[in-house]
Amino acid sequence: MMEKKSPHILNASSNLLGFSLIIITSLKITKMSEHTHLDEFAGLASILFAFSSFFSFLAIRTEKNKLETQYETIADYLFLIALFCIVLAVIIVTVKIID
Repeated sequence: MMEKKSPHILNASSNLLGFSLIIITSLKITKMSEHTHLDEFAGLASILFAFSSFFSFLAIRTEKNKLETQYETIADYLFLIALFCIVLAVIIVTVKIID
């Protein structure tokens, strides 16, 4: 039987949620958000990481196996999409630094 991914998703998504919020805060402080779409990607990632954490927590707490699997799958996909948004944000920052 496969090991449950929910605790790992919860840990990683909550940490990356903090990272995304730091990116947004830094952009607002430096007033760099007007020049790039970085804050949109980081904002979307924050929302997706928050929902990923939520569904991961639900998967851990539920007693029903079917619901647990569904919540874990939702959390997994949300995490993957949010991770993609963070990668795009990092690429934008890298391009901005190089220019």
